[in-house]
Amino acid sequence: MSRTDIVIQTEHLSIEAARWLGERCRLVECSHRSAEFERIIADAAGLVARTYTVVDEPLLAKAKNLRVVGRAGVGLDNIDLAACRRRGIAVVYTPDANTQAVVEYVVGLLADAFRPRSTIDQALSIDQWNQLRQTTVGKRQMSELTLGILGLGRVGKRLVQAARGIGFTVIYNDLLEIAAEHRAGAEHVDLRNLFHQSDIVSIHIDGRPGNRGFVGASLVQLMKPEGVLINTSRGFVVDNLALASFFRGRPNALAMLDVHDPEPFDATYPLLGLPNVRLYPHLASRTETAMNNMSWVVRDVMAVLEGRKPEFPAPANPRLNGDS
Repeated sequence: MSRTDIVIQTEHLSIEAARWLGERCRLVECSHRSAEFERIIADAAGLVARTYTVVDEPLLAKAKNLRVVGRAGVGLDNIDLAACRRRGIAVVYTPDANTQAVVEYVVGLLADAFRPRSTIDQALSIDQWNQLRQTTVGKRQMSELTLGILGLGRVGKRLVQAARGIGFTVIYNDLLEIAAEHRAGAEHVDLRNLFHQSDIVSIHIDGRPGNRGFVGASLVQLMKPEGVLINTSRGFVVDNLALASFFRGRPNALAMLDVHDPEPFDATYPLLGLPNVRLYPHLASRTETAMNNMSWVVRDVMAVLEGRKPEFPAPANPRLNGDS
C-alpha cells in the first residue's frame, strides 16, 4: 500500500481513527453525492462508509481500482456483498461495535414507556407536590411484563440478559435454532405467539431484502390493546401503513421507532403526528464509545490494502443485521 493511494471516507469517523488512517494513505473525506467523489472514485483503492452510502452495482462500476470497502458499523444491508465478491473487493465491518449502546437505548425506551417521570423547576405548594406525585404513576412494573424479542442475534441476546435482570419474562422468535445455553433464559415461541403474548415487542431482525415489511398487519393485529412496539433495527422491516392503521385504532398502544424508511422522512410519512407513536432520529448507536468502536474499521481497511488478513471480514452468508 502506497501512502499516495486513495481511500475515500464518505461519512463520519472519529478524529483519532481518521487521523490514523490519514497517516497511512491519501485520505479524502467527501460525500458519496459530491462532485469530488465522482472525480476520484475511479482511482480509489479503499472506501469507508457508514449507514447512508449505498455500495451497489452503479457505484462499483465506477470504482475500477477499489480493493476494499470498510463499513464503519454493524449492518451490511447497504453493501452489495455479492457484487463486491464478483469484483474481488474485500468487505470489512465492525460486528459487535454497538451492541451495548443499542441495548442501553432499548432499556431507556422501556423505562420511558413504563416509568413516567416528572421534574421540578420551581418551588411547589404541598397541593401541587401531591398532585404531581398522584399523576406521575406507572401503571405496571416491568417485572409483571413479558418482553418479546424478534431476532436473537448479538443485540437480542444481550437484551435478554438486561431484561431478565430487571425482572421481565422474556420470549423470543428467531429464524435460527438457538441452543438453550445461548438464550440467556429466554423461551422460544412461534412468531404469532410472540406478538400475541408479549406486552412489548422489540425488533432486532436483520436487513436482508426478504425482511422488508416483515412486521405487517397480520402480526401487529395480534398485539395486546396496550402493547408496545420498539424498533431499533431497520426502518424497512416494518410496514409503515400497517403500523399507522393499527396505532391509530389502538389509543392505548405505543410505538417507539428509532429507525425509519426513508431516513429522513418527509411530511407524508404515515406515522407522523400520531399521539401514541414516538419517532426518534436513529439514535440507538449514538454513544461516543460505539461510534469510536465503529470508526476503527479503518484497521481492517489497512490490513487488506497491506496484504494482511482482516480481523472482521464480512461473512459469506451473513445475518445482515447489527444483531447478527
